[in-house]
Amino acid sequence: MPVQRSEVLPIRAEDDVVRVRQGAREFCVAAGFSLVDQTKMVTAASEIARNTLIYGGGGSVTIELHAEGLRHGVRLRFVDTGPGIADLEQALRDGYTSGRGLGLGLGGARRLVNEFQIDSRPGDGTKVSLTRWK
Repeated sequence: MPVQRSEVLPIRAEDDVVRVRQGAREFCVAAGFSLVDQTKMVTAASEIARNTLIYGGGGSVTIELHAEGLRHGVRLRFVDTGPGIADLEQALRDGYTSGRGLGLGLGGARRLVNEFQIDSRPGDGTKVSLTRWK
């Protein structure tokens, strides 16, 4: 599916998480998402951006607006070079946390989007892709 527009945002500080949320919302509006769908994508973006900052030591996100005919979507690709996730299955389980959170971040984000992909290996960082379609 062709990328109509894209933007790369750094995730190095708490303020950057806010910018990721704003960028995700802007792209969702451009894709014609309803307010409910905007909120779902922004919430998922916020969760993964926070994980990128806290657990991945920072990284970046590429936000893409996809359009093909009448189909529109927003894809967010998060990348960090942190320690990675040793047990992805466990990390995706609700209630699991390696920190002090509620343990709903990865699993919650996965439920809020149409497509969710994660690639992580210990010592090799983490890549997360979130996509929502209109």
